[in-house]
Amino acid sequence: MTTPAAAPLNPATLQAMADFPRQLEQFYEAIPESHRNWTPASWEGIPSETFSALGQICHVRDIEVDGYHLRFERTLAEANPVLASLDGYVLEKERGYAAADAQEVFAAFRAARAKTMGMLSGLTPDALARTAEFEGYGALTLRSLVHYLCSHDQQHLAGLQWLLGKIDASRA
Repeated sequence: MTTPAAAPLNPATLQAMADFPRQLEQFYEAIPESHRNWTPASWEGIPSETFSALGQICHVRDIEVDGYHLRFERTLAEANPVLASLDGYVLEKERGYAAADAQEVFAAFRAARAKTMGMLSGLTPDALARTAEFEGYGALTLRSLVHYLCSHDQQHLAGLQWLLGKIDASRA
């Protein structure tokens, strides 16, 4: 019997991550163009960070590149590194999310996710078991980071659906 630590990455997790760029684009396209930078009067109940629809996709792109790529690289190369948590709201201000071009964001994100999937392909059980300390999460393995990234993806799909609900409710 294969122990979880000796198993390959979960195929369902990998499939969800590979399919995420398509889903993200579809969910974003469901947002009316007039509401892509819209924010609700209350963010109560949002399952992701409090970004507009355009901000959601910019955040996902930046966390992939500046967060997870670096975290995966450091966990593979260093002995038990301390991995920084990023402040998405600081990135939003510094990078001007409200003025971003969505098509450029999606192109950059698709390339970044392809790089992520390449980084993860063929990792050995020993590589997946490498450890790190992640601010706000504590001790983890590289395999843990993969699951956290997939969870982050799902939070932002849910955030876009939540925004769609708020947009519809604002029209009632």
